[in-house]
Amino acid sequence: MLCCICKQKEAKVHLTQIAGDKVQKVDLCEDCAKAKGVHDPTGFLLSDLLLGLGSAQELTSPAEDAELACPRCGFTQADFKKTGRLGCADCYTTFAEGLGGLLQSMHKGVRHVGKTPAALRRTREASGRFATLQRELAKAISEEQFEQAARLRDELKLLTAPAAPPIITPA
Repeated sequence: MLCCICKQKEAKVHLTQIAGDKVQKVDLCEDCAKAKGVHDPTGFLLSDLLLGLGSAQELTSPAEDAELACPRCGFTQADFKKTGRLGCADCYTTFAEGLGGLLQSMHKGVRHVGKTPAALRRTREASGRFATLQRELAKAISEEQFEQAARLRDELKLLTAPAAPPIITPA
């Protein structure tokens, strides 16, 4: 089994936390366990480990902890450290200064882009390709590059041509 954090080395440290009826498991290699400060498994919350908050100090300084709270939901820094979740969308703005590094380490980026259905993605790509070809065609015509313009015209026709119905032959 591979380490949940680095996903490269064999996991040697296996932690399980049971809270109510929820079970969370984390498998770590020795290096990641040491880096997260896992010496005494009872000395930290699993949510801290999952968020990379082994010392729980990445977001703000201790002086700011007592004061920083979301104006919309009242969620505090301590609540975030305890649960590993934010209270509302405004929490991202409130805690933005410290969240950037955490989110970058946990995800591909810090901006949510969501998922697009495959059919919609293909439609958007085709629309983008169509617009690009039209611009290139206009440029080729204005620069009197007629061979390239003809090629671009043919590509545009292929994009706009309806799909041919299947040919059915009698058996």
